[in-house]
Amino acid sequence: MLFATGTASAQEPTVPVTLRPAVDRPSTRFEGWGTALAWFANVTGGWPDSERQRLADLLYGPDGLGWTIARYNIGGGDAPETPPYLRHGAAVPGFWRRPAGATGKDWWRADDEAMWDWSRDAHQRWWLDAIRLRVKQPIFEAFSNSPPWFMTISGRVSGAERRTDDNLRVGQEKAFAAYLARAVDELQRRHHITFRTLSPVNEPNTDYWYSINTQEGAHWSPARQAAMIDATYSALQARGLKTTIAAPDETNSHLFLADWAAYPPATRARIGQINVHSYGTVHQTAVRDAARASGIRLWMSENDAPLDKDPEDFVGMASPLAFAEHVVADLKRLEPAAWIFWQAVEHLSTLNGGAGSNWGLVKADLSAGPTGAHAIHVTRKYWAMAQFSRFIRPGYRLVPVDDLDTAGALSADGRTLVMVHVNAGLNPRRLTLPTGWRAQMIVTDATRTVACVAGNTAPPRAIVTLILRRGAYRGRCDSVS
Repeated sequence: MLFATGTASAQEPTVPVTLRPAVDRPSTRFEGWGTALAWFANVTGGWPDSERQRLADLLYGPDGLGWTIARYNIGGGDAPETPPYLRHGAAVPGFWRRPAGATGKDWWRADDEAMWDWSRDAHQRWWLDAIRLRVKQPIFEAFSNSPPWFMTISGRVSGAERRTDDNLRVGQEKAFAAYLARAVDELQRRHHITFRTLSPVNEPNTDYWYSINTQEGAHWSPARQAAMIDATYSALQARGLKTTIAAPDETNSHLFLADWAAYPPATRARIGQINVHSYGTVHQTAVRDAARASGIRLWMSENDAPLDKDPEDFVGMASPLAFAEHVVADLKRLEPAAWIFWQAVEHLSTLNGGAGSNWGLVKADLSAGPTGAHAIHVTRKYWAMAQFSRFIRPGYRLVPVDDLDTAGALSADGRTLVMVHVNAGLNPRRLTLPTGWRAQMIVTDATRTVACVAGNTAPPRAIVTLILRRGAYRGRCDSVS
């Protein structure tokens, strides 16, 4: 860690901000941070060992982000004769094998061992082992973007011909559920891990997914979602698995509410975890309340929050500040038990000209082959994520803070209070802290990354993490505790 002297701007007056955390109120036990492994893991898991080990350390190592959660994508898989059309890494292999001479779509049998191929998806599966070796108590979730091509109407894993049409063939729920449950069972055994949850549908009630899309996806009407959840629950029970259902992994909170309202009570009762994405921020407290009323754990299970059309930029603060503001808002409004990034490693989007985009925390050329050297670019957005994940740790409790730009969490023993504050403005902010606590301040801004700074003034255009403890502390910045 770096030590730096905190200096307020000489040009702008300091603005006072009083932070009032409600540490005496019941709050959500936080389980951790993580990422979906598709699609970047499908590429980088096949890179030279030194490079993939470095990436795993950056994300899951104690000196990296200290993440503890991973979402593994069970691929659907297109027919081998389908010309390539999915983006880099998105063609996640399925675990099926088509018999020689088979035609049409009705040849697959879940109970025929010859129709399974467990050699598939070796690159993404490398990450399962890498995470297990780095994290003491990892939480794994399996999720699906699309059924295999032969279970679909369009014959493609990218979606139906029309954006609002369901793509799973009628009557294929049981077969698809058997496919997912067997994959979970087999991967658990082969990799010595436990999938705590399985999410059978992803962003189901949107108009994103259609046949010429460049990633796996499938539309599901609420009624078909419910049928698929019911079938998946039965398939897991039939295999004697303890894995529970996570659903519906909807794109945003207002679509989640439409899905949830349409589910029969019996379907809701089969869901062990509510998953919602935060690509949109209206009605988030309504999702929080639905989870509370149902007594079900809630995850914010996918997001990346670059500014709209924000160009690729490794060092600028525009995207990191917008991202950090989004995380703060999600923690305050959803009060989730976990916050999961979408793609931690993204393709260098400027390689083919143009401004590109600022998605991802780490940038690399995902189109390069598995051999040779791959440049790995750690962006300032990565350090914005570190301001949260290094200090708000599993077992902490999210606590409300009466400031719109600040999220708070209290350690299990009640002795450490962490508050992450985002100052996106041009004025320094003098932060008035609760009495009885002594604070360390960690800053990421245009010139510093996760640096210890003296005082309690948040610089302009900065993300500040305040580590408050009762009594004296050890004179250094803590990373992962």
